[in-house]
Amino acid sequence: MTMKAEHIRNIAMIAHVDHGKTTLVDAMLKQSRIFRKNQPVEERVMDSNDLERERGITILSKNTAVEYEGVKINIVDTPGHADFGGEVERVMNMVDGVLLLVDSVEGPMPQTKFVLRHALEQGHQAIVVVNKIDRPNARPDHVIDRTFDLFVDLGATEEQAEFPVLYTNALTGACGKEPDQLTDSMVPLFEEILNALPAPQVDPKGPLQLQATLMGYDDYKGKIVIGRLNSGSIGKNDHVLRIDREQNHHPLKVSQVFTHEGLNRIEVDRADAGDIVALTGLGDVGIGDTITDPDHPKALPPIKVEEPTLTVTFGVNSSPFAGREGEYVTSRKLRERLFIESARDVALNVEDTDSPDTFLVAGRGELHIGILIENMRREGYEFEVSKPEVILKKIDEKWHEPMEIVEVEVSEAYQGAVVELLGKRKGQMIDMSVRDDGSMHYTFRVPTRGLIGFRHQFLTATRGEGLMNTLFGGFEPHAGDIPTRDHGSLVAWEPGEATSYGLHAAQERGTLFIGPNTEVYEGMVVGQHIRENDLDVNVCKKKQLTNFRAAGSDDALRLEPPKELSLDDALEYLSEDELLEVTPKDFRIRKRILPKNQRRRYQKQGGKVEK
Repeated sequence: MTMKAEHIRNIAMIAHVDHGKTTLVDAMLKQSRIFRKNQPVEERVMDSNDLERERGITILSKNTAVEYEGVKINIVDTPGHADFGGEVERVMNMVDGVLLLVDSVEGPMPQTKFVLRHALEQGHQAIVVVNKIDRPNARPDHVIDRTFDLFVDLGATEEQAEFPVLYTNALTGACGKEPDQLTDSMVPLFEEILNALPAPQVDPKGPLQLQATLMGYDDYKGKIVIGRLNSGSIGKNDHVLRIDREQNHHPLKVSQVFTHEGLNRIEVDRADAGDIVALTGLGDVGIGDTITDPDHPKALPPIKVEEPTLTVTFGVNSSPFAGREGEYVTSRKLRERLFIESARDVALNVEDTDSPDTFLVAGRGELHIGILIENMRREGYEFEVSKPEVILKKIDEKWHEPMEIVEVEVSEAYQGAVVELLGKRKGQMIDMSVRDDGSMHYTFRVPTRGLIGFRHQFLTATRGEGLMNTLFGGFEPHAGDIPTRDHGSLVAWEPGEATSYGLHAAQERGTLFIGPNTEVYEGMVVGQHIRENDLDVNVCKKKQLTNFRAAGSDDALRLEPPKELSLDDALEYLSEDELLEVTPKDFRIRKRILPKNQRRRYQKQGGKVEK
């Protein structure tokens, strides 16, 4: 018999990137007296991952808990970027309602639509929180109107569209039911959560049933499985049954049971239905597996996420510098790490290839793949990756490719350049409007492969002032050839150490990526050519000394500062015949075929190289 667990609320925080979602969680934690009065507290305390703090975005779904008026409120902080949509899709079955956070100026944005659609499809109620109400250009009435339109467009029921609205300034911890009547606390928000969002519907006396939704790892406890207890109860040393995706049964024993209190996991002897719990000792559990009663096994529906759109290959580093900087350099270690990631991240697929040293990795977007690469290099892995390529599907005997809904906001001075750039990449304009501040807002439908390498061109064309957001828009018939790269590479033709003299001669042919005294090898990309073709350059060349030339005359050469590429920039730059060598200390762009003579033979023979 099911009943409502009135002492619990399970909610998710959803919003677009940088709308203040994690900051609002901070305010709720502080006002719940989670921290001691004299305890130093970092900003965005929920963004615990180093990359999250550096980039200012949430990457991994995390949960915390606060208590108000005797009710435990489990809060799941979700990513706002569509590339990490897999994190969002799987936590929606853990919650019963959502807080939809929107900026008081920007209103609902593309990633807001993406996450909200999944919440509404599961029948969740929403509370709309208009944040940053103190901004000078705040327009709350307009934002609420647009949010209501979004609910209607996404097929919300009448009950879902009658959402309550609150206004906040998350930085100061102020909240209220009117934009000009804020209180100095989060009490109105807590009260609305208790009144408007339902308690979990559970069967406390039924057989155990829990779905593995999130994964954690502890050096001492091993793998930690997180999920909501739908029915029954679970305790320390209980014997349970795991049902995997193939419906195979695996008997297990629970080592420890934890519930959440603030930012901490508190070990308990037993947890009851409705709560979000963390379990240890369950071994090789995968996302979506069901933990159930051995005497009454009943599997929950598998977690479904949207398909990946991009693939790259990860391979063992084969450059002349291989093994110098990495701790984990073998194919066995690389394969092991990638398959661990695919078990944790349901939106990531990893497959073996014909080569034992190369693995095919499919993800949601360049940022999704880029974060994986950055995490692995920080862990000590050394490997090489290829240019991202889109995944094509055959539908009705025709090839279809993934599309993106692209929203750009630019000043009037740069609108022509942006429209032209997207037009060249087969972009179709589907909407255009003028903002209150005079800037132009465009919505395009663009093939995903047309956006590979586009971000850098967009920022250059708008002098860094443009805003761009993307959202997966389904599959459509193949749009034909798209010219995405209009330049070649400057390629080192001999190994050695780059000299000022050699770089000075090379910089006249393009933009350099390296400076003097950088060690290079044959086939390494050292810069971007101003023309479409690749050019071999000798950056290690030294000036010949005679009686008429002094050894210090190189000092008079003027070198332009090299262009420093980030990891994301390097991924975007790659051509089909190039690889990105990634190590814990550095990353280098290189040609697939390093020797100059073999590359020329490759071009003459139409892609076939003699071995």
